Amino acid sequence: MDFEKLQVWNRSARLSAELYKTMRDLRDFGFKDQITRSGLSVPSNIAEGMTRGTPKDKRHFLLIAKGSCAELRTQIYIGIDIGYIDKASGNRWIQETREIAAMLSGLIGKLTNE
Repeated sequence: MDFEKLQVWNRSARLSAELYKTMRDLRDFGFKDQITRSGLSVPSNIAEGMTRGTPKDKRHFLLIAKGSCAELRTQIYIGIDIGYIDKASGNRWIQETREIAAMLSGLIGKLTNE
């Protein structure tokens, strides 16, 4: 299956791009680097995993993507609390990370049954 056809990859790639655009002018380079890296890790690991040959390898990278999604959600919460991320955008991103994580769980489950 081509990763570009996966809705979870498309949604996570869009979220990553949105994070980069929003954080573009943030002067706290440590926070900006960390949140954009975790956001980028989600679609990147989905892509890498889905190009692997075995279901076990695919699951491994999808689990990493799911972990990065949790890391990103944590950073969004912190970003809201410290005023780097407006509450409306942050809440939308939090919901998106929850939905992406659920989609990843479903895909991991599907691969487990192969």
